[in-house]
Amino acid sequence: MDPIDQRPHRHATPGEPLADAQVGTAVAALAMLAEPTRLRLLWALREGELGVTALAEAAGCSPTAASQHLSKLRISGLVDQRAEGRARLYRLRGAHLRRLLDEVVAHADHTLHGLPPHA
Repeated sequence: MDPIDQRPHRHATPGEPLADAQVGTAVAALAMLAEPTRLRLLWALREGELGVTALAEAAGCSPTAASQHLSKLRISGLVDQRAEGRARLYRLRGAHLRRLLDEVVAHADHTLHGLPPHA
């Protein structure tokens, strides 16, 4: 488990106002998802740790473009990076992001195929 996920924390509950810091951080994370190449990179990382070449192939972009997007995702705290020799390997940072990706793609599927929303 990611050390960030192990710290004690409290999530906002429905009906409770959001703090400005929560809103700003959430908006920044959603902005990172609102770019097609970055969404494809993050989706590929749902399956586990990958290098730039594999991620570029999965996202349909050049390794240079993938590296630039991955840098932004790392700086924004959505992915972690580690070195393995000369290679850089990337992974999603925490289960929250994985669940968010699952939900946003499920929402897209429902919208595209006219499926009813879940209760």
